[in-house]
Amino acid sequence: MVLALAVVPLLVAATGCVQRRMTIRSNPPGALVYVDDYQIGTTPVSHDFVYYGTRKIRLVKDGYETLTVRQPFPLPWYQVFPLDFVTENLWPWEIRDERVVDLAMQPAGAVAPESVVTRAEQVRRAAGSLPPVAQPVSVVPQPVAPAPRPVPAPPPALPPLQQFGPAPRPLPPPPPLPVPPPLPNAPRQGVPSLGAPPVP
Repeated sequence: MVLALAVVPLLVAATGCVQRRMTIRSNPPGALVYVDDYQIGTTPVSHDFVYYGTRKIRLVKDGYETLTVRQPFPLPWYQVFPLDFVTENLWPWEIRDERVVDLAMQPAGAVAPESVVTRAEQVRRAAGSLPPVAQPVSVVPQPVAPAPRPVPAPPPALPPLQQFGPAPRPLPPPPPLPVPPPLPNAPRQGVPSLGAPPVP
């Protein structure tokens, strides 16, 4: 009994597991690889994976058209329930599941920008859901007319009584200023030595 209890931990420790690995190769090599929009390296590249199913693989390389594929990774027989519990936990050896994907890339052709625009217009017309693209219109700025000057308001009209009443009288002239009498010792005008008569 003790021996059996000692063997069980050894068997559990010695059990293997399933190692899943994908290898992506391209022709030509050296393309940048994205798997499910995550960059994993340049071809040829190997990467571990956990889940089976369809993966989006995208290859990007200068001078070549970007290649995007949906690559299925089907479930192997030993990963079908309930066998997956045995192979993952009780099987004494390691199981390696290697998937290799070979992809060929096409050289990028020189496409004129005018042909791209023409093709886009044809697709848009075929879809019929979008309006045609309007050609760019050059806008010429118009001169701005100066703002009109404000017209002064007319003077206010007089009240009706003042309008037809007598004209206002002019003010009387101010009285003349008094002339002070000459001082007794003040010199008289004129200079006797030049022959001008003295002013009385």
